[in-house]
Amino acid sequence: MLALRLTRGTHPLVLARRLLVAAASAGVGFLLLCTLGHALGHPEQAPASTLRLLWCVLPLAATVQFAVAVARTDPSTRPRPGLSAIGLGPARLALLAAASTAVTCVLGSAVALLLYLHLRGDLTGLPFDGAAAGLLAGDQPVPLAAVLTLLAVVPVTAAAAAALALRLRPAPPVSSEASEASGEDETMPSGLPWGVALIAVGLAIETYAGRGGGGDGLPLPGRFDGSPAAVLAGWVLTAIGLATAGPALVHGCGRLLQTARPGAVRLLAGRVLMTESRRVGRPLGVVCAVLSGLLAAASLYGSDTGSDAFGPLTGLGATLILACTCATLLTAALESRQGRAAVTEALLDAGAPPTALRTAALLRAGVLLAVFLPLTWAVGELAALPLKG
Repeated sequence: MLALRLTRGTHPLVLARRLLVAAASAGVGFLLLCTLGHALGHPEQAPASTLRLLWCVLPLAATVQFAVAVARTDPSTRPRPGLSAIGLGPARLALLAAASTAVTCVLGSAVALLLYLHLRGDLTGLPFDGAAAGLLAGDQPVPLAAVLTLLAVVPVTAAAAAALALRLRPAPPVSSEASEASGEDETMPSGLPWGVALIAVGLAIETYAGRGGGGDGLPLPGRFDGSPAAVLAGWVLTAIGLATAGPALVHGCGRLLQTARPGAVRLLAGRVLMTESRRVGRPLGVVCAVLSGLLAAASLYGSDTGSDAFGPLTGLGATLILACTCATLLTAALESRQGRAAVTEALLDAGAPPTALRTAALLRAGVLLAVFLPLTWAVGELAALPLKG
């Protein structure tokens, strides 16, 4: 009840972010129900239906990551000095965030169910001249238990992840001086060696599998049906490596800005990147991994002009992954801006011109693009190179 009241009284931008989470939840729920429809319509293809269900893990993970990022930036879950006195400590706030996330995702799952039943013709007749009825097994009865189980996956997973993330969130420092004294922005995230190693191993596995050592192709949706299992495993390792190396790369960009006798703007931009490397680096690495995968797919199948090259459900899944990862990155940047609001206000009170702050923000964005765009292109080309032969 408290979560519903806080939802009614939140800012319109916060409600917009929650609606985006609900839309992503609806997309994943619809993909899961489409997988159920394929299993109902093709009972003899149980392994293929299982693989389709496993493919839904990627958009599910992207949606959960986005839901957690939105929960972290929600003002109602932010620790305040007076909340502990009325029983809203860190544990209660984490439960409140989990409840709000669950309510949002349940709304999206309900929309997915209505859309699924509408396309099947169970509500008001067959839309689109019954074109989607065959894909969704419109001639088969809907198993209620299976539908409810699949639709509960996103709310339960997102709520549990939000509760865990906010429960483990460190308490904010009392002041900016305390943050500087803790030396938090001076430590080097240690994920760069592991990230580089995972990227190298993943690319090596893809190269070996692309030269004929990966076995038979998996019966996956769209044009991925001829991909060996080793190629997919190598790509997963490459994506994990990019996400692992992201914070260290952002931290290195901050150090790069402060080299060679920096001025005030470069020093400010570099210090912010170093401080926020862990918060922004991992979502940025995930976006880099997703974009490199799309570049690899476009490099492999960009010359195919057939309308069934990937299929509508594969396109929906790819759109969900890209949209959720980009939205997570923007939400993490917003959280970073909220975290340094006190420092920004202190700089403005001390007489710093607003143009200097804007220039520092543009400088941070420019150096990140200069580092991550070539890395994304290189990984995408190297991932597609073994399969081109």
